[in-house]
Amino acid sequence: MEEIRFVDTTLRDGQSSVWAYNMRTGAMLAIAEQMDRCGFESMEFFSFQFFWKHVREKKENPWDWLRLGTRRFKRTRLRLHGFPGGFQKIPHCVQMLRMERVFAYGLTLLRTSNPWNDFDALQRDIAELREMGWEVVANIVYSVSPRHTDEYYAEKARQAAAIRPYRICLKDVDGLLTPERTRALVPIVLKNAGDIPVEFHAHCNNSLAPFNYVEAMKLGVRILHTAIPPLANGFAQPSIFNVAKNARALGFNPLTDDSAAKPVEEHFTFIAKREGHPIGAPREYDESVYRHQLPGGMVANLRHQLRLVGMEDKLEATLEEIAHVRAEFGYPMMLTPL
Repeated sequence: MEEIRFVDTTLRDGQSSVWAYNMRTGAMLAIAEQMDRCGFESMEFFSFQFFWKHVREKKENPWDWLRLGTRRFKRTRLRLHGFPGGFQKIPHCVQMLRMERVFAYGLTLLRTSNPWNDFDALQRDIAELREMGWEVVANIVYSVSPRHTDEYYAEKARQAAAIRPYRICLKDVDGLLTPERTRALVPIVLKNAGDIPVEFHAHCNNSLAPFNYVEAMKLGVRILHTAIPPLANGFAQPSIFNVAKNARALGFNPLTDDSAAKPVEEHFTFIAKREGHPIGAPREYDESVYRHQLPGGMVANLRHQLRLVGMEDKLEATLEEIAHVRAEFGYPMMLTPL
């Protein structure tokens, strides 16, 4: 029975996509040791996007998340997500100092992207990070446009494999894949990745990600990104409970402990109800996501930011304008900073 391994995104992409990074450090610390028992291969734990949210809105020290949180995880390998310096206009030496500090807290694995799928540029970053001790998962970002063809992704998978990352991650950041496109694209990426292991990461924006995970498993992907409800579904990743159940139905052995994850679900559901955070739920199919292609984490944060300035009613008009601007700019991938 083949094994399926899981990368947990609850504390990073889950809370970004559903709670707009509004989880307080105490909410994480209270359940961290229980999360460590869930059997995840690794867990996305920190992003430099935490800094502005913790300082500006929550009035917390973002280093406390690392300093206190990393002490509570003994079994699960913790990950950093994002480009080392984000896209902030700060000196490169400061970016690398931050990376050194995060590494010192015990995070040694990074998943990162280049916003243009430019692996020559990413190679330069990876080389410097390797010298520091980091292992890097290189994202291949999926998009829908006349430019993003099967041939494009075959070439990008070859380029990604050529820089010899720790792993490659096929990343459907905008939640655009369909089962049909998954069946076409996953074999292309696996073939051209060669001996580099491939992870699969998708958002639920168009409601189809749970179906796509089933297709990915059938086609040979053995490492999947999931989240624990209520920080799953919605604009985040599929629920670990649903994906693990489907893996068992397909005859695989999912390496996760559902009984250990249940108290985590109960804890974060309590926090959501107490603090007025959304509860992630399966979405209906929405064709409009193919026009604006806004990533899951950005939708939640955009809505939150509009609410702060009293303009939440402008969300749909904003998404419509994004679709026009994207077309005018030649259909770039909708990834930070675009």
